[in-house]
Amino acid sequence: MKSGKKKVITVFGSGHMEENFPEYQRATVLGVALAEKGFTVCNGGYGGIMEASARGAKQVGGKTLGIITKEMHRHANRWIDRVKAEKTWRDRLLRLIKTGDAFVVFDGGTGTLTELFTIWEMTNKQLISKPIIIHGLWMRAFVKRLRKQRLIIFNDFIQFAKSPRRVIQCLEDAFEEQEFRGS
Repeated sequence: MKSGKKKVITVFGSGHMEENFPEYQRATVLGVALAEKGFTVCNGGYGGIMEASARGAKQVGGKTLGIITKEMHRHANRWIDRVKAEKTWRDRLLRLIKTGDAFVVFDGGTGTLTELFTIWEMTNKQLISKPIIIHGLWMRAFVKRLRKQRLIIFNDFIQFAKSPRRVIQCLEDAFEEQEFRGS
């Protein structure tokens, strides 16, 4: 990653994961890895995976950005450096997408599925051209199943990563390719 611009990685995942959940711990480790590579961690600003990824980044002095919505009447978690508050949930989702240079998707519920399918469809429609990395355990299996059954359009922007190290490698490769293509 040669560009002088600090890349922002938007992390999507369940807001309901607690500290003792393995997925929370994996998100914390990923936050550390992202920050150590100089990425800014962006997320929805609340609990669960959002909190864990920001927490990991802050543990090593990284930068974090939380995009919340005024509709939810909640404050960002304590690991967020900068907070942006959008008026509606939809505005929040679009800001998360616009802000991220790439996306990492953990397991989650309907909100996370909405986020994944929105960025995926925007990629398919060529509205955005940003890497999507599926890191959640069941989310990987779910997407692979859709792909196998040919129920979806699958593109090169979607990759699967089982470890934070692999997420970082996917990101670095994607950003190097973008620089090579001049995008």
